[in-house]
Amino acid sequence: MRVIVHGGAGGSPDEPEPRQATLDEAADVGAAETDPVDAVEAAIRVLEADTRFNAGTGGAVQSDGVIRTDAGVMTSDREAGAAASMPGVEAAVSVARAVMEDTPHVQLAGVHAVDFAADVGVDVECDLWSDDTQERWDDLDNHPDGSPTDHLDWIRDKFGETDPGGREDGSSDDEAGYEKDHDTVGAVAFDRETLAAATSTGGRWLALAGRVGDVPQIGSGFYASPAGAASATGAGEDIAKTTLTRRAVRHLENGLGAQAAADRAIEEFGELTGSSAGVIVLDSDGEYGEAFNSEAMQTARARTQ
Repeated sequence: MRVIVHGGAGGSPDEPEPRQATLDEAADVGAAETDPVDAVEAAIRVLEADTRFNAGTGGAVQSDGVIRTDAGVMTSDREAGAAASMPGVEAAVSVARAVMEDTPHVQLAGVHAVDFAADVGVDVECDLWSDDTQERWDDLDNHPDGSPTDHLDWIRDKFGETDPGGREDGSSDDEAGYEKDHDTVGAVAFDRETLAAATSTGGRWLALAGRVGDVPQIGSGFYASPAGAASATGAGEDIAKTTLTRRAVRHLENGLGAQAAADRAIEEFGELTGSSAGVIVLDSDGEYGEAFNSEAMQTARARTQ
């Protein structure tokens, strides 16, 4: 098994060493599995449980004071599943896998996704708050109430009309947004027969309640084909608009190797959007690739063959 994982693309993290240790553990846990879907799920479950990353516990708080999780998974035979906007669910990647394997659909969302998660044995009563997110929420001057447009007015008033949730371009926490906006996690695995990619997130700090970004969208946050598989992180809305992971895998399909495909996809993304992102790639030869145009992106690799 070959595995590569990422912990988000953005500014330099405050605690790079313990974050890297968790990423290394996640890659090793994934590589110990014998099936690529098991591998990406196991790797991401490690990261979803670590509050240093913006996935699972410790995810970003939306404008109504609720943390909601999203995830997606896909294999090289183009089986796919995703789940979005789930309060109380740490193991979002496991729900996405269940959607892929147990339903005829590719995505479930909201309360119905949570109900489905409970039915398939995923814990839906998790406390997703970390000390950090609770402190940041409590420190706000006031909290919005009323209708969604009331929330939007509050967000614009605090963070600027053009970018209500704070930039996802690697800006420091003092400049805009929240540093953990960038800490979406992802994994790609290959057993020399099948590829799998998965991505999981806790969303974006103070996004409008119910916002769903790129992560659970096929071809945006994650993608796989017989040529290879990819997981992305960064400026979510722009990743969705440019289908970053589909772009990276298309470059594999056109003959580029994993590193060249990652480099080309991020170069194109930057030219098209002016935003920052990162992508990890595994190709059908078992070669790794990773690229980012933000200040930093921590990754880890492991292999058992």
